[in-house]
Amino acid sequence: MSLYVRKLSSYFVIKLGQLSAVHPKPKALSTSTRAEKSSKMNGNGNGSLGGRGALIVLEGCDKAGKSTQCRLLVEALKKAGKPCHLYAFPDRTTEIGKVIDEYLRCTKNLSDEAIHLLFSTNRWEVMPKIRELLLNGESVVLDRYAFSGVAFSAAKGTLDLAWCMGPDVGLPQPDLVCFLNLSKEAASKRGDFGRERYEKTEFQDKVKSIFLKIQDPAYWKIIDADRTKEEVQSELFQLSIAAVDTSENKPILKLWDSKSKKKEAEAHA
Repeated sequence: MSLYVRKLSSYFVIKLGQLSAVHPKPKALSTSTRAEKSSKMNGNGNGSLGGRGALIVLEGCDKAGKSTQCRLLVEALKKAGKPCHLYAFPDRTTEIGKVIDEYLRCTKNLSDEAIHLLFSTNRWEVMPKIRELLLNGESVVLDRYAFSGVAFSAAKGTLDLAWCMGPDVGLPQPDLVCFLNLSKEAASKRGDFGRERYEKTEFQDKVKSIFLKIQDPAYWKIIDADRTKEEVQSELFQLSIAAVDTSENKPILKLWDSKSKKKEAEAHA
């Protein structure tokens, strides 16, 4: 373990201690309350009478149009009467996110292991809020998720694929992942390509190959992103509406978890 990673671990331990001091330990819950809360957190109960919300992820290589399509999708779902929220990863507003931002803008250098763990931590720190929204019947659209973290780290060639997936095991599994498949010719013509660390055509090719390697046909859809913005949005909206409607009474599964895989296989049997 590098000196930086050890310092990073110590930092998190200190921060957790400070948070414990500021926030007193909550009162013990009654047996019935504990059971109810446990049921909801495991995805077996719903926070609203109408069922839970859907977790929808837009993935793809850089400049595929994810941010624009995420914004348009959330607006369309809201107009259709579906409560919806947008989150983007990395979340550059948190303390961890600010370090990631410096790394991506090439103003800070970190080891491949350290930056990968920071990306994962950035996702985990917002998961309690996302799970709460889902259980309250509100859908969440994510601009990138753990799949990006794995694809970009593994594409460097210095980290094992299974190791890259490890830190994100147990995150909520999406109900729908839409991979925006943009040709490299189209990507290179889009504004500001090459401004950030990973925006190199050869590297993006490696990233795409890993995306396609880790895709799960059970909930992934490949979207032709070379089409017009309106055509892409129309397909995303139809897929998302279907995901919202079918996920209402389903449990929230855990990403890359063997038990969740078994439940999913039984549901499709």
